[in-house]
Amino acid sequence: MNDSLKAELEERFLRYARIDTTSDPASSTSPSTNRQFDLLNLLVEELRAIGARDVRLTDYGAVLATIPATTTVADPPTIAFLAHVDTAPAFNGTGVKPVVHRAYDGSDIRFPDNPDLVLSPRDYPYLAGKVGEDIVTASGTTLLGADDKAGVAIVMVMARHLLENPAIPHGPIRICFTPDEEIGRGVHPNLPGDLQADVAYTLDGAHLGEVVYETFSADAARVRVQGVSIHPGWARGKLVNALHLAARIVDILPKTRLTPETTDGREGFLFVSDLHGNAAEATIEVALRDFELEGLQAHGELLQKICAVVQASEPRAKITCTITPSYRNMRYWLEKDMRPVELAREACRQVGVAPFSVPVRGGTDGSRLTEMGVPTPNLFTGMQEIHGPLEWVSLQDMARATEMVIKLAELWSAQPRALPGATRAEPADWVG
Repeated sequence: MNDSLKAELEERFLRYARIDTTSDPASSTSPSTNRQFDLLNLLVEELRAIGARDVRLTDYGAVLATIPATTTVADPPTIAFLAHVDTAPAFNGTGVKPVVHRAYDGSDIRFPDNPDLVLSPRDYPYLAGKVGEDIVTASGTTLLGADDKAGVAIVMVMARHLLENPAIPHGPIRICFTPDEEIGRGVHPNLPGDLQADVAYTLDGAHLGEVVYETFSADAARVRVQGVSIHPGWARGKLVNALHLAARIVDILPKTRLTPETTDGREGFLFVSDLHGNAAEATIEVALRDFELEGLQAHGELLQKICAVVQASEPRAKITCTITPSYRNMRYWLEKDMRPVELAREACRQVGVAPFSVPVRGGTDGSRLTEMGVPTPNLFTGMQEIHGPLEWVSLQDMARATEMVIKLAELWSAQPRALPGATRAEPADWVG
């Protein structure tokens, strides 16, 4: 393992992790929060300082840059590496204080700002396998932000290393840092054109060796319940309480199956993520997830049937269920040309890492990019227990990821440019 890469990764990651970049789903701006600019602008400065070309911050909040080709091969493919700067609004991201646990000894990890919090190898087997490695956690009251500042650090170290070592052959490389991935808005419609890449990779994965080419397909459902509002003192026979009807819809939805807490593996689900409103009008947000379009459609139809049943029970109300596509399983496109996946696996093997692929019960910026015509598998960074106070990452995993993407860039320099499988699906193929 290259110790200089690990030292630089540590310095960059700790510095990036301290910057609050929480995104906000209630915001309509891009990025959704101004605080993301604190890291985005810093990355622009650092990319220019290491000698990257064409560095710019787009009007939608993505940082783009180029590492010029060094290969003598004519017309090599252009490869992009991406990571997102925002952290999830699911848990506090303000005041992150990273803690490095040197040469982890296999015991329980405790947190200085929350003594009752325990990260135990008994509960997390992956941690048990990291004895002797350098583990980074937060201090106990915030998330760490390894999702995805570990990816940001890896991409930056890769870029610096390639720029300082032109003897490593590679084609044109595009660097991209996106905002708002955690709230599903990381891929702006202009990004594929601005990226100008034949193939891309997100550094947003977990376990050492993970090469992801299969994700959930996702729809977002919004149920609006309009009741009949009237002063409660004169409401007999007239009031139709929207909250009561919304609660009935939620109550009828499956509870012992088809929910996040009752499914795993390749099982999909309906997730009631938000319920708000008042007696006059209420809104239910439901996330629909499945690996197959048929399953996704079935989840949507079930929700619509339940809404219809409740509507029929109270004709004075108005209940609407609107389902909007969010992202699609990248496998639908990548299986047409598996070179992006196979080369990532080979890069792993060449740096001494055993590759593996499992379907991921979530999505990435790569899900949308793949759907939009840029094949984009997701690669490991080492991040674990994300979106909460137990989040951690191994610096050694990050170093292996950096070595792997450097090798991957080299492997692509010998490939023909054409990627026949990289075509955007027609709407009929993906609307659930």
